[in-house]
Amino acid sequence: MEKVKRLGTEFPNYPLPASVCVFSNFASVVRDNRPSPDVHVTTVSACFPTSQSFLEVKLREVELSIGNGAEEIDIVLALNSFLGGEKDKAAEEIKAVRKVCGNGVILKVILETGLLKTPELIYEASMLAMRSGADFIKTSTGKVDVNATPQAARVMCTAIRDYYAESGRKVGFKAAGGISTAEDALQYYEIVREILGEQWLGKNLFRLGVSRLGNSLMSAIEGKEIKFF
Repeated sequence: MEKVKRLGTEFPNYPLPASVCVFSNFASVVRDNRPSPDVHVTTVSACFPTSQSFLEVKLREVELSIGNGAEEIDIVLALNSFLGGEKDKAAEEIKAVRKVCGNGVILKVILETGLLKTPELIYEASMLAMRSGADFIKTSTGKVDVNATPQAARVMCTAIRDYYAESGRKVGFKAAGGISTAEDALQYYEIVREILGEQWLGKNLFRLGVSRLGNSLMSAIEGKEIKFF
């Protein structure tokens, strides 16, 4: 949080990050210390990163997160249900979280694409999450062997395009996990631009996980090595 505060002072020409993502019990820390309300409070909730617990426990964690200031909630698709042939159960879980979030809290659903293996499963998971109320679909937790890949991004963005044609609702895309260079970031930017168009390139519809990426992006922009994050 201190680095986000310093960013506006030491690099005033740079935009602040869209959000700061923390575990649920730290939501109030971000809320009370952020330099601007434009920096959203995001929590990984509902028993992140495995999504393995009782639904009642997951929903209560989401409730507590929102009560402590979370404006964006990240959950993981229940892969035990989705891959175990209970896709309706996985969808109902997302719908239940959506209900707790209401209309004022952004809901991101992490697909954990590295565990889905095939483009067909990634596409199906994307459509399921969006039809169940996700505002964003996100590639990965960063906690498994295979995280964000350009191939998964292309499938997800294609699903977003198809869902928009189906519903008229724009859903955002977030690539996260293993993205560490400016070249990586540019590749995902170009995938979104190519498949979804310029209107998807703002922070309201396109995000990157930048826990390791920030220094690389700033170094590329400044033309010298920056070690800020």
